Amino acid sequence: MRRALLTVTAASILVAGSGVAAVAQSDAAATDIITALPADLAGLYDNYSGTVTTSAIPALKNPAGPWKMCYSESYQGNPWRIALTNEMKRLADEFIAAGKLTEFKMSDANGDVPTQITQIQSFIDEACDIIVTVAGSSTGLDEVIGKAAQAGIPVITNSGAVTAPAAINVDSNWYRWGYDMMDAIGQELGGKGNVVVVEGIAGSPIVAMQADGRNAALAKYPDLKVVATVNGDWTPTTTKNVILQTLATNPAEVDAVWTSGSESRLVEEAFAESGRAPALVTGSISGDGIGYWKANPDLYRFTGNAVLPVPTANSAFRIAMRTLEGQGPKLNTLLVDLPKVTMDDLPGWAADCMTPDSGTVFPVAPSDPYPEDLLDAYFANGAATPPYDYATTPNPCG
Repeated sequence: MRRALLTVTAASILVAGSGVAAVAQSDAAATDIITALPADLAGLYDNYSGTVTTSAIPALKNPAGPWKMCYSESYQGNPWRIALTNEMKRLADEFIAAGKLTEFKMSDANGDVPTQITQIQSFIDEACDIIVTVAGSSTGLDEVIGKAAQAGIPVITNSGAVTAPAAINVDSNWYRWGYDMMDAIGQELGGKGNVVVVEGIAGSPIVAMQADGRNAALAKYPDLKVVATVNGDWTPTTTKNVILQTLATNPAEVDAVWTSGSESRLVEEAFAESGRAPALVTGSISGDGIGYWKANPDLYRFTGNAVLPVPTANSAFRIAMRTLEGQGPKLNTLLVDLPKVTMDDLPGWAADCMTPDSGTVFPVAPSDPYPEDLLDAYFANGAATPPYDYATTPNPCG
């Protein structure tokens, strides 16, 4: 696997042979922090394609609390994003009831970056104490995030890092995920075959990182050919339609579909409806994917990870609360793991309510993917944030 990829600037350093990308203002402080992390966390930075710096959050304007949390979504057009928002709201209700939050306010930019900038500016004007955002652009929000910092408002990004120096990015190693999924395809196909690539929302920070990793892995397999690259927007109907169109215009056999969405069931349905043999499909496991596998065990081939809305919301929400409580995040980018899921793992993730129609049902890991002691290591004064308790995570079957 490739070593760390980093956009080098005058302030950047790349630690040779360590696989750790780090950026410091004038020294190796960020690298020292990463290498001192527990192995389970430090390893997440290997091959991370973003830049990592020491944290530069502003001094809190309201250190005592209780706090007003504002949530800026860039897009709500798929079940995954809706489930993410629902879990953020559920957690906020718990913390409001406990007296730690006064209010949780949300905006949705519907895929438009200028609208998201305006909405975040409104949150600044409304004196939110912290802003959590799923950014619609890796660079487009930098100026307004800087304005939030000037107002003493930390900004926590989720599922896609931004380049604003003052932001705290809660992210995963999308480069490595893109690499690992294409590498898994190459290994399972014996290094030879045709692949369709389905990318997510154009312009998302994650898409570019995944593409870098995917292409690096693809270079290992000269007989693995990408016959089409399309955008599915991480949206079920869009993904199925582009797969149907692609199969209709590509008569050659398609052996695998590299995708990073939660639409594996729709992909396999498109193959079945087109009279094609099932392809190996990557992505994130989902309730309808598991349900389709249970109903059609010979038509479902999957390898990927658990990129799930509930733990994604949990990690960002807790990091936001820890930041408000003055625990002091050490780095600007805090990476969380993506548990691997193969065909052999599916029985352990399955639940009775999961059917091929369970497109809004997402599995819940049997244990917290981001336990408190691991998160503690990311903070100068790390501590749990009750009333959060993973044991109270809602059952996916209701």
